[in-house]
Amino acid sequence: MPDAPDPNSNSNPPPDPRPHAQPPGEPRAPASPAEAAIDAAPAAATRTAIDRSGAPVRGEAEALALLRLLAAGGSSAARRTLLESCGSAAAALAAGPSAWSQAALSSAQVARLRATAGEALWREAGWADDADRRLLDWLARPGRQLIAWIDPDYPALLRRAPNPPLALFVAGEPGLLWHPAVAVVGSRSPTPAGSGNAADFARALARGGLAVTSGLAAGIDATAHRAALDAGGLTVAVLGTGPDLAYPRRHADLLARIAAEGAVASEYPPGTLARPAHFPARNRIVAGLSLGTLVIEAAERSGALITARLAAECGREVFAVPGSIHNPLARGCHRLIREGAGLVESAAEVAAALAPVAAELADGLRRRLGAPIDGGHAAVIQAGQDGSGPVSGDADPAPAQADFADPDYQSLWNALGFDPTGMDELVHRTGLTTAELSSMLLVMELEGRVAAQHGRYFRNR
Repeated sequence: MPDAPDPNSNSNPPPDPRPHAQPPGEPRAPASPAEAAIDAAPAAATRTAIDRSGAPVRGEAEALALLRLLAAGGSSAARRTLLESCGSAAAALAAGPSAWSQAALSSAQVARLRATAGEALWREAGWADDADRRLLDWLARPGRQLIAWIDPDYPALLRRAPNPPLALFVAGEPGLLWHPAVAVVGSRSPTPAGSGNAADFARALARGGLAVTSGLAAGIDATAHRAALDAGGLTVAVLGTGPDLAYPRRHADLLARIAAEGAVASEYPPGTLARPAHFPARNRIVAGLSLGTLVIEAAERSGALITARLAAECGREVFAVPGSIHNPLARGCHRLIREGAGLVESAAEVAAALAPVAAELADGLRRRLGAPIDGGHAAVIQAGQDGSGPVSGDADPAPAQADFADPDYQSLWNALGFDPTGMDELVHRTGLTTAELSSMLLVMELEGRVAAQHGRYFRNR
């Protein structure tokens, strides 16, 4: 059976006759990227323990309780309130109907929480009949985790976007969801020039230190993901299916590569098939995780325009690449430009426009982690402010012998060299956990002291 298109084209997958939950409801007031980055994490009481692999320690009972909350559907705002007040999904379920009503859950949500977990409940949510078993099997594999709204690892930018998901199923490196990123989106059937532009922009952005976020769709999305990986950069794929299913199916190899070298995120549990309503919902996460959204080629009714609109609603920057007036796939980009999107001709222009919010993201993350690091910002922040030159810029390198007030940072700096070093070796050299190192390396990347290539780290010359 051929793969069905998603809203990045002019048609949708065939309707699924099973009843399903609509995308979560009530939007929150949008915030600027800078405000999102600086926003404090949840209270310490809600923090989740971290194991040596860096994944939140979440027992089977807690994971299944969170799955029940997700299956309740409807407004996510009320369920976020319930989670925050109870501190865990298991406690939220145990609190009972009175607490559920007090958190403003609807009667339909209360009925679903009271229902017995099983095939009927999962099917009503639009998931696989054995969603609970699939989830536990999936979580048992390395590099898989479920990040809930109350977890400190929940991405800061997404936390302040309108209508953030209650939880994310993540395969790969969850720290990448915090990394400064640009969403690169566009047509599922681009012209050769459009594909070339997508590859050029994604490659340059990745080499400049920005992650590339997209939706794994055919066309521009897949091209951007591949170009970022081939450049040795970072990429995040947000899916409209479960995190274990590629859509379209021919992207299974690309999905596996992104999970191994970057990160894959979905708000749907493992085994969830593609449905029409999932793709606009996916697009809001793509926009919410990113400092800005770049549209390469898009027709007037393209799903990429949905992502651009959602990015604007998040208070994020929107960019568009102009094209020929005779190219129907340029009309959506021209419309965005008329409506105020930034007209860009190079990745350096994107980086320069995002430099102020990227700088505040670095400062906010450093304050959140209590990182005693002074000095410059990430290489992307140092990009030529006139929009010319390489995206990575030519900022002065960090001194070869850096002195840090925090002994853990000094230990990490001493463990790093100018040759790429893998995470396992850094754990061995420093005695720190993967979780600790991931946070510290991200801060040092944002400061411009460290660079990453293919999951290995080295001092930035």
